[in-house]
Amino acid sequence: MCQSGGLVFRLGEFMSFLKSGRMAVVVLAGALALSACGGDSESTDASASPTGAPSVTVDEALAAQVPEAIKSTGKLTFGTDASYAPSEFFAEDGSTIVGFDIDLGKAIAAKLGLEGSFENASFDALIVGVQNGKWNSSMSSFTINPDRLEQVNMISYFDAGTAWAVQSGNPSGVSIDDACGKTVAVQKATVQVPDIQDRSDACEAEGKPKIDIQQYGLQSEATTAVVSGKADAMLADSPVVAYAITQAPQIEQLGDIYGTAPYGIVVPKEETDFATAIQGAVNAMIQDGTYMQILDQWGVGNGAISESEVNPSVG
Repeated sequence: MCQSGGLVFRLGEFMSFLKSGRMAVVVLAGALALSACGGDSESTDASASPTGAPSVTVDEALAAQVPEAIKSTGKLTFGTDASYAPSEFFAEDGSTIVGFDIDLGKAIAAKLGLEGSFENASFDALIVGVQNGKWNSSMSSFTINPDRLEQVNMISYFDAGTAWAVQSGNPSGVSIDDACGKTVAVQKATVQVPDIQDRSDACEAEGKPKIDIQQYGLQSEATTAVVSGKADAMLADSPVVAYAITQAPQIEQLGDIYGTAPYGIVVPKEETDFATAIQGAVNAMIQDGTYMQILDQWGVGNGAISESEVNPSVG
């Protein structure tokens, strides 16, 4: 996705450059630049995953709960922010969206007798897009919290917490409990924004320098800021940090994971039957092993849940 006046860094593309050794394009420990642009709405097809989603059998009872307006199209369209590897991100071709959310979403759609497709958009536009009918649903590593539950139905499918990352060796001496005066990167509209803001306010209350909070439209931009040294640290969802570390040895996790909470699939508030159908699809795949197979393919099985819920109680 292009943004006027600057470059957009896609984590999938960035990490693939790191792995391939094409350092003439990606220059670390100095100015880091990677120019890649695509449309604001990129779709996946049935073969989007590099590993491939498992074959899924339609559950006719669950399929009957799908709203007729969706059923008649034969498709279940999800909005997603494809900058959040390994959940959802662009493959090396720069246009195909992949990730464990993508594989799970396509499997859910198949269980409901539909073809799943994903369209890329900015994270802060996704819930609104579901509310106004642009997408049938959204699957984009949404942490379930009370504010979001007031706006939409959310169906749990994964557990994740918050983790911090710094350059290897922590050269800036960042402490999670005292990051006062440090530069910290975070993606806009995520649960990590109020987290880091509260920490900065605490610094100010103690008479210490506030945290220099850098908010980015894409998580991949926040990751790039740490790798390049523009930011001292970042905080993001734990599977995102874990995956970034496996791809970029220039960064490492700082401290322990905290604030574990479920991810939720978003559907309109009024579509309770549809929410129940998606919940049933997730639970059916948990029971038959498809769910765990997908998570294990992406190395995120430690975030598996034992049962999906609609609008679970959260703190």
